[in-house]
Amino acid sequence: MLGSEHFGMGWGGLGMVLVWVLPILLIVLLVRYFTRDREGKRESSAMEILEARYARGEIDRDEYLKRRADLTGRSGDEARCKT
Repeated sequence: MLGSEHFGMGWGGLGMVLVWVLPILLIVLLVRYFTRDREGKRESSAMEILEARYARGEIDRDEYLKRRADLTGRSGDEARCKT
């Protein structure tokens, strides 16, 4: 009565679910992966890089003030007077 031709019917429903669920799950995981990378990494601004170089001693005070004035758009003499 129930031969081997009826054995696969139970797996057919599961197969159809997998056909829809796996691609959707894959898309969701890819979107989360790429958006997480953007949120976690923030590029440093030029001023932050300059301050870090000065703090590490890579540049001296005069070089720091000159470059800070270039970044802020002020002349070097104004920058020296204010600090």
